[in-house]
Amino acid sequence: MSTTTRDFFLELEKETLSPYAFLTSQTKGRDFPYVPCEVRTEFQRDRDRIIHSQSFRRLMNKTQVFLAPVGDHYRTRLTHTLEVTQIARIIARGLRLNEDLTEAAALGHDLGHTPFGHAGEMEMQRLYSKDFTHYRQSLRVVEKLENNGKGLNLTWEVRDGIVNHTGSHMASTLEGVIVKYADRIAYINHDIDDACRAGILKTTDIPEDLRRILGETHGQRINNMVNSVIKASTDRPQILMEPEIGEATNRLRAFLFESVYTNPIAKSEEGKARGVVAALFEYFSEHPDKLPPFYRQIADEEGVGRSVCDFISCMTDRFAIETYKELFVPKFWRV
Repeated sequence: MSTTTRDFFLELEKETLSPYAFLTSQTKGRDFPYVPCEVRTEFQRDRDRIIHSQSFRRLMNKTQVFLAPVGDHYRTRLTHTLEVTQIARIIARGLRLNEDLTEAAALGHDLGHTPFGHAGEMEMQRLYSKDFTHYRQSLRVVEKLENNGKGLNLTWEVRDGIVNHTGSHMASTLEGVIVKYADRIAYINHDIDDACRAGILKTTDIPEDLRRILGETHGQRINNMVNSVIKASTDRPQILMEPEIGEATNRLRAFLFESVYTNPIAKSEEGKARGVVAALFEYFSEHPDKLPPFYRQIADEEGVGRSVCDFISCMTDRFAIETYKELFVPKFWRV
């Protein structure tokens, strides 16, 4: 039997990766097996499935922190995902771990985010279930909602990395844990950048000792955090950050919660956004016949609340606003 490109990559992993890396050949596989690709490994295939999915494309019109910003250079959920993925791959490469697994989990980690960012997530917790989280919804997207109910049929390890990328949850592979660190490194630093762009923060507002430890610029901070993870985790069966850098990173995150995430300017439109989500949830809960056919099927199988939650969570900010206008704003009032 001839050797394929895929076989070459699998052998290369065994020869070059760290003994703590997760080898693609060890995967628990997919829920629905199918013929392997001759060119791509399983995790490379997962990466491609995510990139070509509808839910990935929708990230370009979903809020990161600032709702509907006027400027062209504010982060969206898509640019956040790309920054997380790049940081995660750098760390994985530095530790000789499986870059393909890391990349796939990073690309899929936020697919379940609601419109209007965490404002939409909090409203869904109030309206649907206190247990609703964007990371569980991301798993539901790849397992159930994509492909008209067929899902993306991703490998177990990639799904594990997606659902365990935040909070106290910990992925089963080191590659999945890297995504958790990369997510935090990315959003801490790009949220500072966007806050400065919005005029609600100056870099000199960051406590001086944190600037001394982590760096004065966006690039310096990311570089120091990434290098700290690599230095602390090299030749170890766990992902860590050096104590001084880790403590400073946590303090910088706390500073952002005080100065940016609860800032009245950054959150000025949040009440309106939550109102849009609430109105849509109430309308479609009372009129499930107005849901698209796929979501009506979910309503029949899992209940109307679950279906409406899925439908709204998959909306972009723009689609949610346009749907709200269509339902509640008389057409002759529009400009």
